[in-house]
Amino acid sequence: MFRGANAINLDNKGRLTIPTRYRQTLMGDCQGQLVCTVDNRQACLLLYPLPEWEDIEIKLSKFSTMNPNERRIQRLLIGYATEVDMDKSGRVLVAPTLRQFADLSKEIMLVGQRNRFEIWSQENWYKQIEEDKAAEKIADYEHTERLQDFSL
Repeated sequence: MFRGANAINLDNKGRLTIPTRYRQTLMGDCQGQLVCTVDNRQACLLLYPLPEWEDIEIKLSKFSTMNPNERRIQRLLIGYATEVDMDKSGRVLVAPTLRQFADLSKEIMLVGQRNRFEIWSQENWYKQIEEDKAAEKIADYEHTERLQDFSL
């Protein structure tokens, strides 16, 4: 399980170093084989262990290629999906097309989201957090059943 926000740097070759605390899990669960793709709703990337990604691909394969909305999601998620291998130093190469999509430069955020990571430019991450905090302060929306039952 991946959790927490980690400020890290891309090196000059476009590689990010996975924090040490996740490496053993990734090597054990998927031999360091990962898939990186775009988020279809925000300017960030999604990094999945290969088995988690394969489950998503199965779900995506059930979408209709005749439905424009379903086809668009397939095109984005599968079209940008790139297999990456974590090296002995815990680094993964982020493809230039993916870096461009998420506006990644040197300073990035690797954010654990249970079964995957989100990869954000540091600037976009902090903007998103501010937007999320502001939305919660003025939240006047109908909570889903799950949110109504949630408490901390």
